[in-house]
Amino acid sequence: MTGGRPRCGWAGSEAGMVAYHDTEWGVPVFDDRRHFEFLVLDGFQAGLSWAVILRKREAFRAAFSDFDPVAVSSFAEDDIRRLQADASIVRNRLKIEATIANAARLLDVQKAFGTFDAFIWSFTGGRTIRNRWSSMAEVPARTRESERMSKELRRRGFRFVGPTICYAYMQAAGMVNDHTTSCFRHAEVRTMARR
Repeated sequence: MTGGRPRCGWAGSEAGMVAYHDTEWGVPVFDDRRHFEFLVLDGFQAGLSWAVILRKREAFRAAFSDFDPVAVSSFAEDDIRRLQADASIVRNRLKIEATIANAARLLDVQKAFGTFDAFIWSFTGGRTIRNRWSSMAEVPARTRESERMSKELRRRGFRFVGPTICYAYMQAAGMVNDHTTSCFRHAEVRTMARR
């Protein structure tokens, strides 16, 4: 509990984490650029803490053209070298290359489905999955839906989209409501859920 409000335990007391928990996590996303942002950030999080990624979020925005998939898909070797030299982001070459490839794959999905949003929400039947966890210990790291999503994204050429990364993405993008029932955001996010 921070500031007198009960929150999910992972939010901790760091101002950036608390703000992210209170305003973004679990709120349904319908904009393709925002989807791409969460895919990128969750991919970079692999092996790291979310707090590290969140602190570097603005640097990621600057480095990856405000998460514009059209711009990112055109990045070339010079851009990869520039990003690997940028100490303000995570400089993992495989993750950088995956981000560029994933931007192109997202554009392919847009051509096939009209929007990435229409495609990605199909994994939850077009609705937010409303969970009722009493503690964070109950929250799974992956689900049947995230496994299906991961398999299909990989089939389409996406990288750094394993089932655990996909589930973290689903949580961030509001495809699931994993706020614990004691958290003040559980009920608030529930009213925002995609039906």
